Amino acid sequence: MSKIIAVTSGKGGTGKSSISACLGYALAKQGNRTLIIELDFGLRCMDIMLGMQGNIPYDLGDVLAGTCDVYKATTTVKLASNLSVLCAPADPFVQLKAEDIEKITSEMRKYFEYIIIDTSAGINGSVFDIVTNSDLILIVTTPDPVCVRDAQMMSDEFYKRGNQKQRLVINKANPRVFEYDSMSDLDSIIDTVGVQLLGVIPEDSAIPLATGKGAPLSSSSRGFLAFSAISRRIKGEHIPIQINKI
Repeated sequence: MSKIIAVTSGKGGTGKSSISACLGYALAKQGNRTLIIELDFGLRCMDIMLGMQGNIPYDLGDVLAGTCDVYKATTTVKLASNLSVLCAPADPFVQLKAEDIEKITSEMRKYFEYIIIDTSAGINGSVFDIVTNSDLILIVTTPDPVCVRDAQMMSDEFYKRGNQKQRLVINKANPRVFEYDSMSDLDSIIDTVGVQLLGVIPEDSAIPLATGKGAPLSSSSRGFLAFSAISRRIKGEHIPIQINKI
């Protein structure tokens, strides 16, 4: 049975799309057939992050317009043969309904073991409706107090809607920052958001360098090791979270 994973955040700038790309890459490199569906309409970047700029013949806009079936609209990523992407349309005014995504993901479950939905950022009704049928919701935050508060608000809304399938991913974690920040440690972030921690992504210059160039993360980088651990936890493996090694 395939698993649908929605990656979302309360505000922009958390690195949500980078996490979607790197998590998809990690799952694919572990031998899992993985699809990333990008929903940030008008802010398309997944093709660049995955090294596919200029090589995306179809996108989600073609599917919604009915000019291309959804499987044909997916493109295999050169970085990993098990990884495919369905990019967002460049047109920010394309209309997307929750039932559209439900239909698309239902069809794609036949072909992929993991479907990662890279949602648009921000707290709005469309995001909550779209991820309703996801098997797992990853709420992404950074240690920044504004990001943490927005993550808390997003989590609270999911709980109000009866969605308990949430996990927290803390991105851009740097122990030195906590000395000068009102969020004194990772525990306070977890307590504030109120969601079980799935993983911590270190502040690692290798991540923006890789996604900016559409190149794979070095297997020895701290970022790659963090994403590898998160992907294995998603698959049910018991991998301790070693916060002292971020």
